[in-house]
Amino acid sequence: MSKLLVRWICNVIALFVAAWILSGVSYGDQWWTLFIAAAVFTLVNAWVKPILAVLSIPFIVVTLGLFYFLINVLMLYLTDWIVPDFEIKTFWWGVLAAIIVSIVNGLLNLVLPEEGEGRQA
Repeated sequence: MSKLLVRWICNVIALFVAAWILSGVSYGDQWWTLFIAAAVFTLVNAWVKPILAVLSIPFIVVTLGLFYFLINVLMLYLTDWIVPDFEIKTFWWGVLAAIIVSIVNGLLNLVLPEEGEGRQA
């Protein structure tokens, strides 16, 4: 449960940065929409993305991983579809948002300790 909470917080930050940098990504006028979008994005990445990744292994292999990146874009669009005020204007804004979200989450994963790393028995 705590791992899911950490992912959610990282996704809040990543989606905020993407919306801050890109004019084609917005979460409306309500700040809580960002939190809801991050929660949906976290759940979609936890449950839907692994299923799609397994089903599309041949495409991922043939495209040398490029199709996996398109799955990331699809997860953002699925979040856009589920959360009413979260909006990605075009496919290319979605691609740029996926790049930014991936970079921010990667940087946050470098900074945050792994589960069990900081604990001593």
